[in-house]
Amino acid sequence: MDNTFLPLTPILHRWIQDIIEQPITLFRAIEQHGSPINIHHLAPLEENIDAYVGVLTKYNITHKIFFARKANKCLELAQAAAHAGQGVDTASYRELQQCVESGIANRQLVLTAAVKNRSLLELALQHDITVVLDNEDELQLAQDVAQEKKRTMEINIRVGGFFVENQRLPTRFGFPIDRAVACVSGLADKYPNLVYTGLHFHLNGYSVSERVAAIEQSVRVIDELANEGIHTKSLDIGGGILMNYLQSEQEWLDFHQALREAVLGKRSALTYQNDALGMVKIDGQLHGEPTVYPYFNKLHKEHLLEAILTTPSSIFNVPIHQLFTARNLEFRMEPGRSLLDQVGCTVAKVAFRKEDSEGRLLVGLEMNRTQLRSSSADFLLDPIHLPKREDQEAKDPCYAYLVGSYCLEQELILKRKVRLKSYPEIGDLILFPNTAGYMMHFYESEAHLFELAKNVFL
Repeated sequence: MDNTFLPLTPILHRWIQDIIEQPITLFRAIEQHGSPINIHHLAPLEENIDAYVGVLTKYNITHKIFFARKANKCLELAQAAAHAGQGVDTASYRELQQCVESGIANRQLVLTAAVKNRSLLELALQHDITVVLDNEDELQLAQDVAQEKKRTMEINIRVGGFFVENQRLPTRFGFPIDRAVACVSGLADKYPNLVYTGLHFHLNGYSVSERVAAIEQSVRVIDELANEGIHTKSLDIGGGILMNYLQSEQEWLDFHQALREAVLGKRSALTYQNDALGMVKIDGQLHGEPTVYPYFNKLHKEHLLEAILTTPSSIFNVPIHQLFTARNLEFRMEPGRSLLDQVGCTVAKVAFRKEDSEGRLLVGLEMNRTQLRSSSADFLLDPIHLPKREDQEAKDPCYAYLVGSYCLEQELILKRKVRLKSYPEIGDLILFPNTAGYMMHFYESEAHLFELAKNVFL
């Protein structure tokens, strides 16, 4: 049976390569802060912002990029985005409050929280923050809050349910796009303290054609509103812009092929207990696809944005970018993960080595699985093994599963078997690259009363 290890080699920014080559700083940081730690560097964030701005400037589009703060809770990242002249998308009371208290200007903030209570809307109103509203109950609550304070609240209306190839895209968010004109045109009479300034959408998935369709249908609404004398200042296309984690497309394709073979029993397992990563095996047949982020992408970040903007509109017969420039319509977007590409890594200390009941080598780390977790079924990048002794002999590679601190059978840091430089020693470090976007904080927990990971900056 095939036992070949299949690598998934990550792209590494120069700053991460530097600390890997000179890891003494990491060992000192672990001793100072405990394990694990999340290490951040602001330079890649600035590079990612510049790349997006470069595309939008190329097509003369008035724009504002709002960093989706929910992707990483560190306030320093929000401040850096604002310092670069862009904005911050906030999704909770504390996210917004911290941004306001740190001095980020109100025009650089937007509130898009999925649930908005009275205190959150009062905070937004107090500081004149634009609020994206999702449903009639939010409209009524926002009206009540603004009316009580004898003020007006600037709002965007979230829309969804766009039509692609005569099929509606399912969503639980926003007003249906085919009812958006009626919704917005009725605001002045029904909610007089709310001031409409723009439309907003956020699509699930990463399709260029779906985003193009959503922009076209939103602009059609904007034009109909203009015919009624209602001006729209901005159109926000949300986030979900793909990024690329891996050096090799072939490695990504080979891994997926081998994963299917492994689950079907045609080769050795790639994952702990031959986990199918979301696929389902029924009567010897595999159904579905792995529920993992597409870690390799040819079209990503600013290149994906440019592909959207240069697509010819089948409705308006001009490239999408002209829909914004012809109407003096501000283009807004709310990337999170892609702005944090190469911004951070997570480092943890080896605590033990053992074999499980099936003879598989387990390497225990001083961390838990919530400290490296997103909605993806697994984080499919090779971690980097950093021995604690410079003279530690590099013997034959060692293959192991990385496990964490929770008292659960399924407490795996990574489900995928990984390759280490050699048999690890207690006190060695394992570095997980490119974790700043959604991996560090989105699901982190203090269960067992474990301390949360410390966040540090270079």
